[in-house]
Amino acid sequence: MKSTPLSLIAGVVALAAVTGFAALTAPGDETVTEAKAAARLPVERSSLLCPAPSTSDLADTTYTSFTPAGEGGGEAGTAELTPAESLPADEDVPADDADKKKDKDDKDDKDDKDEAAGAKPVISLKDLGKPATADTSKSDAPALVGTATGSFAPGWTAQQTTVAAAGGARGLLGVSCTAPDTDFWFPGAGTGASRQDYVHLTNPDDTAAVADIELFGAEGALKSDVGEGITVPARSSVPMLISTLTSEAAENVTVHVTTRTGRVGAVVSAAEDEVGSDWLAASADPASTQILPGIPADATSVRLVAFAPGEDDADVKVQLMGKNATFSPAGNSTLHIKSRMTASIDLKDVTRGEPGSIRLSPADGSRTPVVAALRVVRGTGAEQEVAFIPATGPVGERATVSDNRAKGSVLSLTAPGETAKVKVTTSEGSEGGAASVKTYTVKSGTTLEVTPEVPAGLKGGYALTVETESGGPVHAARTLTLKESGIDMFTVQTLPDDGGTVEVPAAEQDLTVLDD
Repeated sequence: MKSTPLSLIAGVVALAAVTGFAALTAPGDETVTEAKAAARLPVERSSLLCPAPSTSDLADTTYTSFTPAGEGGGEAGTAELTPAESLPADEDVPADDADKKKDKDDKDDKDDKDEAAGAKPVISLKDLGKPATADTSKSDAPALVGTATGSFAPGWTAQQTTVAAAGGARGLLGVSCTAPDTDFWFPGAGTGASRQDYVHLTNPDDTAAVADIELFGAEGALKSDVGEGITVPARSSVPMLISTLTSEAAENVTVHVTTRTGRVGAVVSAAEDEVGSDWLAASADPASTQILPGIPADATSVRLVAFAPGEDDADVKVQLMGKNATFSPAGNSTLHIKSRMTASIDLKDVTRGEPGSIRLSPADGSRTPVVAALRVVRGTGAEQEVAFIPATGPVGERATVSDNRAKGSVLSLTAPGETAKVKVTTSEGSEGGAASVKTYTVKSGTTLEVTPEVPAGLKGGYALTVETESGGPVHAARTLTLKESGIDMFTVQTLPDDGGTVEVPAAEQDLTVLDD
């Protein structure tokens, strides 16, 4: 008896590791053993970052953390959000100047790390399928840096919801805490006199990150001498007032955040005089087709802001997927977006009393990638309130929004392609209440608006999870409305796939080969 040379076996194993599929035939043996195809397995670690909530003394913030029940990424684990070190904008320095402060910064960074290492979690998740909440009214509340491991990692989500009752930042500000990355697009910001928009950069790692911020208006890039080489110290958060990055005032601005080294979480806080404030989350990555779901039925003003980041212009069809059909808004059926210039159109009260979603798709077959967002206003006069809806990906296998209340939550589901069926789960309440499940059919080219079934015996808040069961892709958004000072304040969060599983190649074969 002799065995096949080890080098052959090693080569086949390497092939299987790369491709997920391999076949081994020994000399004189017709038996073939195949490796299993790549499998999807739960992630075992997730990271989330929440920006500093508000500097207002009249603001109250609720943090909500949640992981859906189901197969976890291993045994046990934790999910915690802890304070980052918040730095004022005037402490930002370009990378070229960083050496001048190196000795002082090194000492400060060490002190900050020591303090952060001993910081108690602001919120810790104890149970799968049940949200945990924490509240703060501090005007200097810091940004949060969080990690989930083991069974808490797959599908872990967190949300920050702030009610600012008065002042220039009045409004209901909601944002889903984001994963760190190296590239973000924010169409819909502004640098005009009526806007006070900040880019919040949060670094989750133990080494400094260096970021660049580019601004693009209707005529192209806005000149900026201070948007390059922004140092974000380890485990720290830095807010940058966008209007201080350029001397040019523009109503519609696209903000592009990239990192030279490291990674950050990035989100824009947008405040507009007499209209309110909210968070502007990043658009989905540049693509030729973009979906912006969840325009409230009673929207009084809708503005579409789009940007083409490549070298080519884009011509896109603008379509509203309404309650019963898809149609083009009168007078705004197409939008021409010049390369690296921000374009916008005022769609006014485009939904006309019915819920809707916007689909952007190639008008000329060019398939030029774009990014996009909607500025949505409800109410009139002194009772106006603003929110933003960025382009977003489909819910995929599963997506969750964690902060929902007994009243005021509305879920929008849109199917831009084939008719689809989705399962919607309302979780246990954070302080009590039974979970429930309902299934909905979303017809092709329409938007379905539903009021989630509140958990029986609800105490506290609950999470809302959407899963695709059959049919084409579904895009979703949740609108949360709270009445404050006589104003229906609202915020909209999109629900892209939670990335709870990853594809892992599997190599499996019988390496025992006999040759008589």
